[in-house]
Amino acid sequence: MSAPAPVPVRPRAVRSRSARRSAVRPRLAAGLALLGAVAAPAAAQSLDDGLLLPRRTARVGVVQATDRWDHYWEGTRARTNENLGTVATRVTLLHAMYGLTDRVTLGATLPYVRTEATQGVLKGQQGWQDVTVAAKLRVVQARVAGRAALSALAVGAAGAPATDYTPDLLPMSIGLGARRASLRGAVHLADRSGVFVDASAGRAWRSTVRLDRPAYYTDGRLTLSDEVRMPDVADYAVGVGYQDARWCLPLMLVGQRTLGGGDIRRQDMPFVSNRMDFTRLAGTAMYTLPFAPAVQVQAGAARTLAGRNVGRATTLSAGVSLGARL
Repeated sequence: MSAPAPVPVRPRAVRSRSARRSAVRPRLAAGLALLGAVAAPAAAQSLDDGLLLPRRTARVGVVQATDRWDHYWEGTRARTNENLGTVATRVTLLHAMYGLTDRVTLGATLPYVRTEATQGVLKGQQGWQDVTVAAKLRVVQARVAGRAALSALAVGAAGAPATDYTPDLLPMSIGLGARRASLRGAVHLADRSGVFVDASAGRAWRSTVRLDRPAYYTDGRLTLSDEVRMPDVADYAVGVGYQDARWCLPLMLVGQRTLGGGDIRRQDMPFVSNRMDFTRLAGTAMYTLPFAPAVQVQAGAARTLAGRNVGRATTLSAGVSLGARL
C-alpha cells in the first residue's frame, strides 16, 4: 500500500568463445573512449525534476529499491496487521533519457516489481509494471542576482501497464493498472556556491480500471460493474541540495494527494481506488566516478512521515547510470 511508484510498480547469433572475446575488445576500447568524452558534473536526472540533458546526450541506468513497512494507515488510523507482517516491495527500475535539443529532453522508465509479505496467506506478485514516457521543455532560463542560474520546465508524461497484472490484490499487486497522463511544472535554482533549490508540482489524470469480478463495494456504495473509476492525483516536491563536479546531494520532501476515493474499510483489504496520500522525506547521494566520468553511482533512503491508506515505509535504493554523447 505504499504509493506505487507513486506512495504510495525488458536472438543473437551463437559464436565461439574466442570469437566473442576478439569482438568484445574493440567494443570495450570504443566504450572507454566514449566514457571519457562526456565528463559532466553530477546531477539528478529524473522524469520530473527541473534539469535537462545537453543536446544529443543520452543517459541510461538502473536503480534497485526496496520498500518495507509493518505499520500502515487504515484511513487515518495507524495500525498493524498480523495477516501481513512486514510487506516488502522490490523494484528494479530501468530508465533512459535523451537530450533532443538544449531545451527538450525525452525520457522513459520501466520498473520490474516484486512484492511479498512475511505472514499470512497472500502470495506475492511480480512482473513488469507500467511503462512511462515523458518530454521536458525548458520555458525559462535566467540569471538571478548575477550569481544563480534559474530554469523552469514544463513536463508532460503518459503511462500504461506493460503487462496484464491484476490491480485487485493490494497490497500484493504490483501496480494500480490505470493508464495515465500528467502535466507538471518544475523549477531549479542553482547558486554558484553549489547550493541549489528544487520545486515541482503536477497533476495526473487516470483512466478507469477493470477488475476480474462483476461487482465491488467501496466508499459506502455497492457497484454492479467490473469497471472502477480512478480518482486523479496531485503531487509536489520541494528540496535543497549541494552539487559540484563530482557530488550531487539532494534532500527532498515529496507529497501526494488523491483527488477523491474512499478509505480502507475496517479489517478489509485496500481497494484500487482508495485515497492514497503520503508525505515522504527522501535523500540521495550521487557521485560521478573520476576515472570514468560518464558513470554515475547513487544511493538513497526515504521515509514516509505521514499518510492515508498507505504503508509507513522505509525505502533504500542504489543505482548506476551511464552517459554518452551521440
